[in-house]
Amino acid sequence: MSIEVKDLSFIRNTVNSITEEIDKRIIGSQNTVKFMFIAITSGNHILLEGVPGLAKTMIANEFASHLKMPFKRVQFTPDMLPSDITGNMVFNLETRKLEFREGPIFTNVLLADEINRTPSKVQSALLESMEERHVSVSGVTYDLPKPFFVVATQNPIEQEGTFPLAEALLDRFIFRVILKYPKRDEEIRILKRNLGKEKNQTFIDPEYMLKMKEMVDLVFVSDEMKEYMVDLMRKSRDNSKVYVGASPRTTAKLLTAARACALIHGRDFIVPEDIYYICNALLNHRIILKPEALIDSVEGGTEAAFKVIDEIMGEVPVPK
Repeated sequence: MSIEVKDLSFIRNTVNSITEEIDKRIIGSQNTVKFMFIAITSGNHILLEGVPGLAKTMIANEFASHLKMPFKRVQFTPDMLPSDITGNMVFNLETRKLEFREGPIFTNVLLADEINRTPSKVQSALLESMEERHVSVSGVTYDLPKPFFVVATQNPIEQEGTFPLAEALLDRFIFRVILKYPKRDEEIRILKRNLGKEKNQTFIDPEYMLKMKEMVDLVFVSDEMKEYMVDLMRKSRDNSKVYVGASPRTTAKLLTAARACALIHGRDFIVPEDIYYICNALLNHRIILKPEALIDSVEGGTEAAFKVIDEIMGEVPVPK
């Protein structure tokens, strides 16, 4: 079974159109939107990290508006409980029975805003639902809608009143995308944009998004490309600057993400450029650097990780 040419063309053109439409409202968002498409198409989730004012919430809103899917936002706070996310049992006075009231997690696209501002129990409840695609309340399991996609955000500079995500929990996000300040010309474009005139024209419905997820498994991957991905992940474990390298689960996620990357670019086969495109966002929160690697770096830990990842990719021969 193979992917039809008309589907490849439709996906490429639709993704490009949506990316361009969002970029008119949120200048400089094209790469972030493409990572979001790769994440949702591969059945995964994404973490957006950046200082306040970089339009993390707005990107999630705009992305959901092009998908014709229910969208909900949860603003995380230190006093939240897991039931505030998953839902709980309430007593119905008319029927005199306990009934399950769904929480905000029962949606297609969920914005988990400032996920690091809530305790570990709430983080775990959300991340378990992300992995299992269901919630359990009072011994009963409730399936989440399909597709189910979480866009989480966090502020890296605010430490007071925060609960940093553990490495194991970070691993549930296929990408951690670091949002940076816009370039000078982009910031000028921000001041010149006219938000009132730009309207959404391109959409993807939930049914076709589920079809795209099925197509991901049909994207061809040669044995040479599979060996290349394995060698990259193994090299991350052997690097002298890395304390903990990428796990075998990361290798599997790299394969799925590379397939989704090829699909949104209108191809039914993987090329090395797909790996280059996603590797930094996929690995920067999955490798732990040794202290000396951080000490030697004048930039922050994330920039140091990017340099190590680039170094790793430069050491592994590219298949021809």
